[in-house]
Amino acid sequence: MRTRPRLLAVAAAGTLSLAFVTGCGGGDDKASGKDPSGQGSAAASQGGAADGPQAVRAAHQKTTAAKTARMTLLTRAQSGGRTAEVRGSGVVDLGNGSSELVMQTGNQQIHQRMVEGILYQQPPAAQRQQPPQGKSWLKVDLKKLVEQSGGSSQYEDPTASFTYTKGISDKDVTKVGTETVDGTATTHYKVSVDVAELAKGNAQQAKQLRAQLGDRLPLDIWLDGQGRVRQERVEVKPQGGKQGSNGARTAVSTTLKFSDFGTDVNVTAPPAKDTVDITDKAAKEGQRTSQS
Repeated sequence: MRTRPRLLAVAAAGTLSLAFVTGCGGGDDKASGKDPSGQGSAAASQGGAADGPQAVRAAHQKTTAAKTARMTLLTRAQSGGRTAEVRGSGVVDLGNGSSELVMQTGNQQIHQRMVEGILYQQPPAAQRQQPPQGKSWLKVDLKKLVEQSGGSSQYEDPTASFTYTKGISDKDVTKVGTETVDGTATTHYKVSVDVAELAKGNAQQAKQLRAQLGDRLPLDIWLDGQGRVRQERVEVKPQGGKQGSNGARTAVSTTLKFSDFGTDVNVTAPPAKDTVDITDKAAKEGQRTSQS
């Protein structure tokens, strides 16, 4: 059966890009809302945070103002009645996007670092023989990857809502209510993002995204009393094209959580002698996937 391995690959691709996405746009040290303790206010509607669309638009700035955080994520891919998932946990620098994660796929563990837009991944122990001799880390330049794949690579996960929420209109936001996320009081919002905005200035990419996702991308976001993102969920349900060897379409959902704002983060790239660049190979694979 090839469906299960492919589903894991799709789930992992969505997970891999999340760390890069969360750092997009950079931080703003002048913004308020830093809370090193990581604790929200007693009630999500208290603490001086704006409410409604204004709060959602300000969420990126409020969260990156905390500079660093611990994060967990869960990416789940479903196709033809089968499900595969990838879980990850680690730390992220919300200003420059650097992150370090340990991800679990089934019984396999993957170590991942993101430094200056470059993804470094150490395969599970059972797969360490695949890179060239003496190399233990795979390297992917995500910006170059997206350019080479024409914006259609599976690594370009459309979960960059940290930046997309800044441009939404009032009608795009619906307040669901107050909910507790891992012990922190939050306000839950449903947001409808215009897919065309995900590829603003790139007509070809916008056309591809609309063909794959439809006109709108649904996003759920949970903000604490200081207006920071505590949880974010994106569900991508392809509108057309075949996914997987059995012709079934693959739906991918990704949930990201932040906690312990202000935690220590010091991420460095692996030594160059230990890495092998697979960007070109990943781009070709992405092109084949988009055409399948």
